[in-house]
Amino acid sequence: MGHYIPNTPGEREYMLKTLGVTTWEELFAAVPEGVRVKGLHLPPGLSELEVSRRMEALSAENHVYRTVFRGAGSYRHYIPAAVRRITANETFLTAYTPYQAEISQGVLQSIFEYQTMICELTGMDASNASAYDGASAAAEGAAMCRERNRTSLFVSEGAAPQTLQTLRTYCRGYGMDVRTVPLKDGKTGPEALKAMLTADAAGVYIQQPNYFGLIEDLSALGEIAHGAGAKLIAGCNPIALGLLESPGACGADIAVGEGQPLGLPMAFGGPYLGFMACKAALLRKLPGRIVGQTRDAQGRRAFVLTLQAREQHIRREKASSNLCSNEALCALTAGVYLAVMGAEGLAEAARQCRAKAVYAARELSRIRGFELAYPGEFFNEFVTACPDAEKTLSLLKQRDILGGLPLGARKILWCCTEVNTKAEIDELVATVKEAR
Repeated sequence: MGHYIPNTPGEREYMLKTLGVTTWEELFAAVPEGVRVKGLHLPPGLSELEVSRRMEALSAENHVYRTVFRGAGSYRHYIPAAVRRITANETFLTAYTPYQAEISQGVLQSIFEYQTMICELTGMDASNASAYDGASAAAEGAAMCRERNRTSLFVSEGAAPQTLQTLRTYCRGYGMDVRTVPLKDGKTGPEALKAMLTADAAGVYIQQPNYFGLIEDLSALGEIAHGAGAKLIAGCNPIALGLLESPGACGADIAVGEGQPLGLPMAFGGPYLGFMACKAALLRKLPGRIVGQTRDAQGRRAFVLTLQAREQHIRREKASSNLCSNEALCALTAGVYLAVMGAEGLAEAARQCRAKAVYAARELSRIRGFELAYPGEFFNEFVTACPDAEKTLSLLKQRDILGGLPLGARKILWCCTEVNTKAEIDELVATVKEAR
Protein backbone atom coordinates (compact mmCIF):
# COMPACT_ATOMS: atom_id res chain seq x y z
CA MET A 1 0.00 0.00 0.00
CA GLY A 2 2.87 2.36 0.78
CA HIS A 3 3.89 2.44 -2.89
CA TYR A 4 0.71 4.40 -3.67
CA ILE A 5 1.04 7.06 -0.94
CA PRO A 6 3.02 9.99 -2.38
CA ASN A 7 4.00 11.45 1.01
CA THR A 8 7.11 10.23 2.80
CA PRO A 9 6.93 9.22 6.49
CA GLY A 10 8.84 12.40 7.34
CA GLU A 11 6.36 14.57 5.44
CA ARG A 12 3.44 12.92 7.19
CA GLU A 13 5.01 13.49 10.61
CA TYR A 14 5.60 17.14 9.68
CA MET A 15 1.92 17.55 8.73
CA LEU A 16 0.77 16.05 12.04
CA LYS A 17 3.11 18.35 13.98
CA THR A 18 1.89 21.39 12.05
CA LEU A 19 -1.69 20.47 12.90
CA GLY A 20 -0.79 20.18 16.57
CA VAL A 21 -1.33 16.43 16.96
CA THR A 22 1.03 13.51 17.36
CA THR A 23 -0.89 10.53 15.88
CA TRP A 24 -3.43 9.85 13.17
CA GLU A 25 -5.84 8.53 15.81
CA GLU A 26 -5.67 11.89 17.54
CA LEU A 27 -6.29 13.66 14.23
CA PHE A 28 -9.52 11.74 13.66
CA ALA A 29 -10.69 11.79 17.28
CA ALA A 30 -13.76 13.84 16.30
CA VAL A 31 -15.01 11.06 14.02
CA PRO A 32 -17.35 8.72 15.96
CA GLU A 33 -16.06 5.18 16.42
CA GLY A 34 -19.20 3.75 14.86
CA VAL A 35 -18.49 5.20 11.42
CA ARG A 36 -14.75 4.50 11.30
CA VAL A 37 -13.45 1.83 8.94
CA LYS A 38 -11.52 -0.69 11.02
CA GLY A 39 -9.80 -2.28 8.05
CA LEU A 40 -10.31 -2.69 4.34
CA HIS A 41 -9.51 -6.42 4.35
CA LEU A 42 -8.16 -6.30 0.83
CA PRO A 43 -7.03 -9.49 -0.92
CA PRO A 44 -3.35 -9.90 -1.81
CA GLY A 45 -2.13 -7.69 -4.63
CA LEU A 46 -1.95 -8.91 -8.24
CA SER A 47 0.61 -8.33 -10.94
CA GLU A 48 -0.21 -6.08 -13.91
CA LEU A 49 -0.74 -9.14 -16.12
CA GLU A 50 -3.08 -10.73 -13.59
CA VAL A 51 -5.07 -7.52 -13.18
CA SER A 52 -5.38 -7.19 -16.96
CA ARG A 53 -6.69 -10.75 -17.28
CA ARG A 54 -9.10 -10.21 -14.40
CA MET A 55 -10.54 -7.04 -15.98
CA GLU A 56 -10.88 -8.75 -19.36
CA ALA A 57 -12.79 -11.61 -17.71
CA LEU A 58 -15.13 -9.13 -16.03
CA SER A 59 -15.71 -7.20 -19.26
CA ALA A 60 -16.60 -10.46 -21.02
CA GLU A 61 -19.69 -10.63 -18.78
CA ASN A 62 -21.08 -7.54 -20.57
CA HIS A 63 -23.26 -8.24 -23.59
CA VAL A 64 -23.70 -5.87 -26.54
CA TYR A 65 -26.79 -6.78 -28.53
CA ARG A 66 -26.56 -7.14 -32.29
CA THR A 67 -29.68 -5.01 -32.76
CA VAL A 68 -31.33 -2.57 -30.34
CA PHE A 69 -34.93 -1.33 -30.28
CA ARG A 70 -34.91 0.16 -26.77
CA GLY A 71 -34.53 3.78 -25.71
CA ALA A 72 -36.39 5.11 -22.65
CA GLY A 73 -33.71 7.72 -21.93
CA SER A 74 -30.54 6.21 -23.39
CA TYR A 75 -30.23 6.06 -27.18
CA ARG A 76 -27.99 4.39 -29.73
CA HIS A 77 -27.00 6.92 -32.40
CA TYR A 78 -24.24 6.97 -34.96
CA ILE A 79 -21.17 8.86 -33.71
CA PRO A 80 -18.97 10.25 -36.52
CA ALA A 81 -15.33 9.15 -36.30
CA ALA A 82 -14.19 12.78 -36.11
CA VAL A 83 -15.99 13.20 -32.78
CA ARG A 84 -14.06 10.39 -31.11
CA ARG A 85 -10.78 11.49 -32.70
CA ILE A 86 -11.03 15.14 -31.63
CA THR A 87 -12.19 14.46 -28.08
CA ALA A 88 -9.44 11.87 -27.58
CA ASN A 89 -6.80 14.60 -27.94
CA GLU A 90 -4.88 14.78 -24.66
CA THR A 91 -5.21 18.57 -24.48
CA PHE A 92 -8.96 18.08 -24.10
CA LEU A 93 -8.76 14.99 -21.91
CA THR A 94 -6.45 16.65 -19.38
CA ALA A 95 -7.96 20.15 -19.37
CA TYR A 96 -9.03 21.17 -15.88
CA THR A 97 -11.23 23.78 -14.19
CA PRO A 98 -10.90 27.07 -16.12
CA TYR A 99 -10.61 29.50 -13.22
CA GLN A 100 -7.49 31.23 -14.57
CA ALA A 101 -8.59 32.70 -17.88
CA GLU A 102 -5.05 33.65 -18.92
CA ILE A 103 -4.01 30.00 -19.12
CA SER A 104 -7.40 28.41 -19.91
CA GLN A 105 -8.45 30.00 -23.20
CA GLY A 106 -8.79 26.66 -24.98
CA VAL A 107 -11.17 25.01 -22.53
CA LEU A 108 -13.06 28.29 -22.05
CA GLN A 109 -13.65 28.56 -25.78
CA SER A 110 -14.82 24.94 -25.99
CA ILE A 111 -17.40 25.66 -23.25
CA PHE A 112 -18.44 28.92 -24.94
CA GLU A 113 -19.02 27.13 -28.25
CA TYR A 114 -21.00 24.40 -26.48
CA GLN A 115 -23.18 26.98 -24.72
CA THR A 116 -23.78 28.82 -28.00
CA MET A 117 -24.94 25.66 -29.78
CA ILE A 118 -27.21 24.65 -26.88
CA CYS A 119 -28.83 28.10 -27.04
CA GLU A 120 -29.33 27.76 -30.80
CA LEU A 121 -30.80 24.30 -30.35
CA THR A 122 -33.21 25.26 -27.56
CA GLY A 123 -34.08 28.81 -28.61
CA MET A 124 -32.89 30.14 -25.26
CA ASP A 125 -30.74 33.15 -24.34
CA ALA A 126 -28.16 31.57 -22.03
CA SER A 127 -26.76 28.14 -21.25
CA ASN A 128 -24.54 26.97 -18.42
CA ALA A 129 -21.47 24.76 -18.82
CA SER A 130 -23.61 21.63 -18.20
CA ALA A 131 -25.11 19.58 -15.39
CA TYR A 132 -24.50 16.01 -14.24
CA ASP A 133 -27.29 14.38 -16.27
CA GLY A 134 -30.72 15.15 -17.67
CA ALA A 135 -32.61 14.28 -14.48
CA SER A 136 -30.47 16.49 -12.23
CA ALA A 137 -30.69 19.29 -14.83
CA ALA A 138 -34.49 19.07 -14.54
CA ALA A 139 -34.21 19.29 -10.75
CA GLU A 140 -31.92 22.33 -11.00
CA GLY A 141 -34.47 23.90 -13.33
CA ALA A 142 -37.16 23.35 -10.71
CA ALA A 143 -35.07 25.24 -8.15
CA MET A 144 -34.80 28.17 -10.56
CA CYS A 145 -38.61 28.50 -10.49
CA ARG A 146 -38.89 28.65 -6.71
CA GLU A 147 -40.00 31.94 -5.14
CA ARG A 148 -41.02 33.02 -1.67
CA ASN A 149 -44.73 32.25 -2.12
CA ARG A 150 -44.43 29.79 -4.99
CA THR A 151 -43.14 26.39 -3.91
CA SER A 152 -45.18 23.83 -5.88
CA LEU A 153 -43.88 22.04 -8.96
CA PHE A 154 -46.32 20.36 -11.34
CA VAL A 155 -44.83 17.47 -13.28
CA SER A 156 -46.51 15.69 -16.17
CA GLU A 157 -46.94 11.94 -15.71
CA GLY A 158 -45.45 11.76 -19.19
CA ALA A 159 -42.03 12.52 -17.68
CA ALA A 160 -39.43 9.75 -17.48
CA PRO A 161 -39.72 7.85 -14.17
CA GLN A 162 -36.07 8.52 -13.26
CA THR A 163 -36.60 12.24 -13.85
CA LEU A 164 -39.69 12.27 -11.63
CA GLN A 165 -37.81 10.41 -8.89
CA THR A 166 -34.91 12.87 -9.06
CA LEU A 167 -37.28 15.85 -8.99
CA ARG A 168 -38.95 14.47 -5.86
CA THR A 169 -35.57 13.95 -4.15
CA TYR A 170 -34.21 17.40 -4.94
CA CYS A 171 -37.47 19.22 -4.28
CA ARG A 172 -37.75 17.69 -0.82
CA GLY A 173 -34.47 19.42 -0.01
CA TYR A 174 -35.63 22.65 -1.64
CA GLY A 175 -38.84 22.64 0.40
CA MET A 176 -40.92 22.28 -2.77
CA ASP A 177 -44.03 20.17 -3.22
CA VAL A 178 -44.18 17.94 -6.34
CA ARG A 179 -47.58 17.19 -7.85
CA THR A 180 -48.13 15.00 -10.90
CA VAL A 181 -50.45 15.97 -13.76
CA PRO A 182 -52.44 13.06 -15.22
CA LEU A 183 -52.36 12.07 -18.87
CA LYS A 184 -55.13 11.81 -21.43
CA ASP A 185 -54.47 9.38 -24.30
CA GLY A 186 -50.79 9.27 -23.31
CA LYS A 187 -50.26 13.05 -23.29
CA THR A 188 -50.49 15.78 -20.66
CA GLY A 189 -54.10 16.83 -20.24
CA PRO A 190 -54.48 20.63 -20.63
CA GLU A 191 -57.76 20.66 -18.73
CA ALA A 192 -56.26 18.65 -15.87
CA LEU A 193 -53.24 20.97 -15.67
CA LYS A 194 -55.41 24.09 -15.67
CA ALA A 195 -57.63 22.68 -12.92
CA MET A 196 -54.66 21.65 -10.77
CA LEU A 197 -52.59 24.86 -10.84
CA THR A 198 -52.79 26.80 -7.60
CA ALA A 199 -51.62 30.19 -6.42
CA ASP A 200 -48.38 28.67 -5.14
CA ALA A 201 -47.46 27.14 -8.53
CA ALA A 202 -43.78 27.80 -9.19
CA GLY A 203 -43.18 25.72 -12.30
CA VAL A 204 -44.54 23.14 -14.69
CA TYR A 205 -42.29 20.40 -16.10
CA ILE A 206 -43.24 18.89 -19.47
CA GLN A 207 -41.09 16.34 -21.31
CA GLN A 208 -41.00 16.81 -25.11
CA PRO A 209 -41.37 14.25 -26.63
CA ASN A 210 -42.74 12.56 -23.55
CA TYR A 211 -41.68 9.20 -22.11
CA PHE A 212 -44.05 7.37 -24.45
CA GLY A 213 -42.60 9.15 -27.48
CA LEU A 214 -45.66 11.37 -28.04
CA ILE A 215 -45.39 15.01 -29.11
CA GLU A 216 -46.90 17.31 -26.48
CA ASP A 217 -48.65 20.60 -27.28
CA LEU A 218 -45.93 22.54 -25.49
CA SER A 219 -47.19 26.00 -26.52
CA ALA A 220 -50.70 25.39 -25.15
CA LEU A 221 -49.37 23.92 -21.91
CA GLY A 222 -47.00 26.87 -21.56
CA GLU A 223 -49.85 29.34 -21.90
CA ILE A 224 -51.73 27.56 -19.13
CA ALA A 225 -48.64 27.60 -16.88
CA HIS A 226 -47.97 31.29 -17.51
CA GLY A 227 -51.63 32.11 -16.96
CA ALA A 228 -51.24 30.80 -13.42
CA GLY A 229 -47.99 32.70 -12.87
CA ALA A 230 -45.81 29.57 -13.12
CA LYS A 231 -42.75 29.04 -15.29
CA LEU A 232 -42.51 26.35 -17.95
CA ILE A 233 -39.61 23.87 -17.88
CA ALA A 234 -39.23 21.83 -21.06
CA GLY A 235 -37.37 18.54 -20.86
CA CYS A 236 -36.00 18.01 -24.37
CA ASN A 237 -34.62 15.22 -26.53
CA PRO A 238 -31.82 17.13 -28.33
CA ILE A 239 -32.03 15.04 -31.52
CA ALA A 240 -35.78 15.71 -31.76
CA LEU A 241 -34.97 19.43 -31.72
CA GLY A 242 -33.53 18.91 -35.21
CA LEU A 243 -37.18 18.69 -36.35
CA LEU A 244 -39.43 20.09 -33.63
CA GLU A 245 -40.03 23.73 -32.84
CA SER A 246 -37.59 24.86 -30.15
CA PRO A 247 -38.82 25.10 -26.54
CA GLY A 248 -37.96 28.81 -26.62
CA ALA A 249 -40.31 29.34 -29.57
CA CYS A 250 -43.00 27.41 -27.66
CA GLY A 251 -42.77 29.79 -24.70
CA ALA A 252 -40.64 27.74 -22.32
CA ASP A 253 -38.69 29.67 -19.69
CA ILE A 254 -36.14 26.90 -19.07
CA ALA A 255 -34.97 24.07 -21.34
CA VAL A 256 -33.19 21.03 -19.92
CA GLY A 257 -32.40 17.56 -21.14
CA GLU A 258 -30.10 14.58 -21.38
CA GLY A 259 -27.21 15.25 -23.77
CA GLN A 260 -26.24 11.57 -24.21
CA PRO A 261 -27.64 11.41 -27.78
CA LEU A 262 -25.15 14.12 -28.82
CA GLY A 263 -22.11 11.97 -29.53
CA LEU A 264 -21.96 9.98 -26.30
CA PRO A 265 -22.19 6.17 -26.49
CA MET A 266 -24.72 4.29 -24.36
CA ALA A 267 -21.67 2.98 -22.45
CA PHE A 268 -23.61 0.77 -20.01
CA GLY A 269 -25.07 3.86 -18.34
CA GLY A 270 -22.67 6.78 -18.41
CA PRO A 271 -21.11 9.18 -17.82
CA TYR A 272 -23.83 11.33 -19.33
CA LEU A 273 -24.51 15.04 -19.64
CA GLY A 274 -27.28 17.37 -18.52
CA PHE A 275 -27.81 20.52 -20.57
CA MET A 276 -29.52 23.62 -19.18
CA ALA A 277 -30.56 26.86 -20.84
CA CYS A 278 -32.95 29.66 -19.97
CA LYS A 279 -34.41 32.99 -21.03
CA ALA A 280 -32.53 36.18 -20.16
CA ALA A 281 -34.90 37.02 -17.29
CA LEU A 282 -33.68 33.95 -15.38
CA LEU A 283 -29.98 34.33 -16.17
CA ARG A 284 -28.99 35.23 -12.62
CA LYS A 285 -30.64 32.05 -11.32
CA LEU A 286 -28.87 29.71 -13.76
CA PRO A 287 -26.58 27.48 -11.65
CA GLY A 288 -22.99 26.54 -12.42
CA ARG A 289 -20.59 28.32 -14.76
CA ILE A 290 -21.32 30.56 -17.72
CA VAL A 291 -18.49 31.40 -20.09
CA GLY A 292 -18.61 34.67 -22.02
CA GLN A 293 -16.71 36.29 -24.87
CA THR A 294 -14.82 39.55 -24.45
CA ARG A 295 -11.67 41.38 -25.63
CA ASP A 296 -8.29 41.40 -23.90
CA ALA A 297 -6.08 44.45 -23.32
CA GLN A 298 -4.76 44.15 -26.89
CA GLY A 299 -8.28 43.96 -28.36
CA ARG A 300 -8.05 40.26 -29.17
CA ARG A 301 -11.01 37.86 -28.85
CA ALA A 302 -10.90 36.25 -25.41
CA PHE A 303 -13.06 34.13 -23.10
CA VAL A 304 -13.79 34.48 -19.39
CA LEU A 305 -16.01 33.04 -16.69
CA THR A 306 -18.75 35.67 -16.96
CA LEU A 307 -20.87 34.23 -14.17
CA GLN A 308 -20.56 31.45 -11.63
CA ALA A 309 -22.58 30.88 -8.51
CA ARG A 310 -19.53 30.97 -6.25
CA GLU A 311 -21.53 30.23 -3.11
CA GLN A 312 -22.02 26.71 -4.44
CA HIS A 313 -18.27 26.21 -4.00
CA ILE A 314 -17.39 27.94 -0.75
CA ARG A 315 -20.57 29.17 0.99
CA ARG A 316 -22.61 26.01 0.92
CA GLU A 317 -25.18 27.23 3.44
CA LYS A 318 -26.12 30.03 1.02
CA ALA A 319 -26.26 27.77 -2.05
CA SER A 320 -29.37 27.80 -4.23
CA SER A 321 -28.14 24.75 -6.16
CA ASN A 322 -26.36 21.42 -5.76
CA LEU A 323 -24.39 22.03 -8.96
CA CYS A 324 -20.74 22.58 -8.06
CA SER A 325 -19.03 21.16 -11.13
CA ASN A 326 -19.94 20.08 -14.66
CA GLU A 327 -19.50 17.32 -17.23
CA ALA A 328 -16.83 19.20 -19.20
CA LEU A 329 -15.53 16.35 -21.39
CA CYS A 330 -19.07 15.15 -22.14
CA ALA A 331 -20.11 18.73 -22.95
CA LEU A 332 -17.09 19.06 -25.24
CA THR A 333 -18.16 15.84 -26.97
CA ALA A 334 -21.68 17.20 -27.46
CA GLY A 335 -20.28 20.43 -28.88
CA VAL A 336 -17.98 18.60 -31.29
CA TYR A 337 -20.85 16.31 -32.35
CA LEU A 338 -23.11 19.29 -33.10
CA ALA A 339 -20.32 21.02 -35.02
CA VAL A 340 -19.54 17.92 -37.08
CA MET A 341 -23.22 17.16 -37.82
CA GLY A 342 -24.27 20.75 -38.52
CA ALA A 343 -27.90 21.87 -38.64
CA GLU A 344 -28.75 19.78 -41.70
CA GLY A 345 -26.98 16.68 -40.39
CA LEU A 346 -28.88 16.87 -37.11
CA ALA A 347 -32.16 17.39 -38.96
CA GLU A 348 -31.44 14.38 -41.18
CA ALA A 349 -30.70 12.19 -38.16
CA ALA A 350 -34.00 13.33 -36.63
CA ARG A 351 -35.89 12.67 -39.88
CA GLN A 352 -34.50 9.14 -40.06
CA CYS A 353 -35.38 8.45 -36.41
CA ARG A 354 -38.93 9.55 -37.06
CA ALA A 355 -39.32 7.73 -40.39
CA LYS A 356 -37.97 4.42 -39.10
CA ALA A 357 -40.13 4.58 -35.97
CA VAL A 358 -43.22 5.22 -38.12
CA TYR A 359 -42.37 2.25 -40.34
CA ALA A 360 -41.75 -0.04 -37.34
CA ALA A 361 -44.98 1.08 -35.67
CA ARG A 362 -46.98 0.48 -38.84
CA GLU A 363 -45.56 -3.01 -39.40
CA LEU A 364 -45.91 -4.08 -35.76
CA SER A 365 -49.50 -2.80 -35.70
CA ARG A 366 -50.37 -5.23 -38.51
CA ILE A 367 -49.71 -8.12 -36.11
CA ARG A 368 -52.83 -9.26 -34.29
CA GLY A 369 -52.76 -7.91 -30.72
CA PHE A 370 -50.04 -5.31 -31.37
CA GLU A 371 -52.02 -2.11 -31.94
CA LEU A 372 -50.64 1.30 -30.92
CA ALA A 373 -51.52 2.09 -27.31
CA TYR A 374 -51.93 5.84 -27.86
CA PRO A 375 -53.12 8.02 -30.73
CA GLY A 376 -51.22 11.08 -31.92
CA GLU A 377 -47.87 12.00 -33.44
CA PHE A 378 -44.68 10.52 -32.02
CA PHE A 379 -40.97 10.98 -32.63
CA ASN A 380 -38.73 7.90 -32.38
CA GLU A 381 -40.53 5.98 -29.62
CA PHE A 382 -44.01 4.49 -29.43
CA VAL A 383 -45.99 2.10 -27.24
CA THR A 384 -47.83 -0.96 -28.48
CA ALA A 385 -50.22 -3.20 -26.65
CA CYS A 386 -49.21 -6.87 -26.88
CA PRO A 387 -50.55 -10.25 -25.77
CA ASP A 388 -47.45 -11.18 -23.73
CA ALA A 389 -44.52 -8.77 -23.34
CA GLU A 390 -42.28 -11.28 -21.56
CA LYS A 391 -42.69 -13.96 -24.23
CA THR A 392 -42.08 -11.47 -27.05
CA LEU A 393 -38.95 -9.96 -25.53
CA SER A 394 -37.59 -13.36 -24.55
CA LEU A 395 -37.70 -14.61 -28.15
CA LEU A 396 -36.08 -11.41 -29.38
CA LYS A 397 -33.31 -11.86 -26.83
CA GLN A 398 -32.66 -15.36 -28.14
CA ARG A 399 -32.07 -13.78 -31.57
CA ASP A 400 -29.65 -11.27 -30.02
CA ILE A 401 -32.15 -8.43 -30.42
CA LEU A 402 -32.81 -6.09 -27.50
CA GLY A 403 -36.51 -5.41 -27.76
CA GLY A 404 -38.43 -2.52 -26.34
CA LEU A 405 -38.94 -1.74 -22.66
CA PRO A 406 -41.83 -3.67 -21.06
CA LEU A 407 -44.45 -1.41 -19.48
CA GLY A 408 -46.26 -4.03 -17.49
CA ALA A 409 -47.28 -7.42 -18.89
CA ARG A 410 -49.11 -6.19 -22.00
CA LYS A 411 -47.34 -3.05 -23.24
CA ILE A 412 -43.93 -2.42 -24.80
CA LEU A 413 -42.14 0.89 -25.40
CA TRP A 414 -40.22 0.58 -28.68
CA CYS A 415 -37.50 2.86 -30.05
CA CYS A 416 -35.88 3.36 -33.46
CA THR A 417 -32.96 5.64 -34.34
CA GLU A 418 -31.11 6.39 -37.55
CA VAL A 419 -28.84 3.36 -37.02
CA ASN A 420 -31.72 0.86 -37.34
CA THR A 421 -32.00 -0.46 -40.88
CA LYS A 422 -35.14 -1.57 -42.71
CA ALA A 423 -33.77 -5.12 -42.68
CA GLU A 424 -33.42 -4.99 -38.89
CA ILE A 425 -36.97 -3.69 -38.50
CA ASP A 426 -38.28 -6.40 -40.82
CA GLU A 427 -36.42 -9.03 -38.76
CA LEU A 428 -37.94 -7.56 -35.58
CA VAL A 429 -41.45 -7.80 -37.03
CA ALA A 430 -40.90 -11.36 -38.27
CA THR A 431 -39.64 -12.47 -34.85
CA VAL A 432 -42.55 -10.80 -33.03
CA LYS A 433 -44.93 -12.66 -35.35
CA GLU A 434 -43.28 -15.93 -34.29
CA ALA A 435 -43.73 -15.07 -30.61
CA ARG A 436 -47.37 -14.29 -31.27
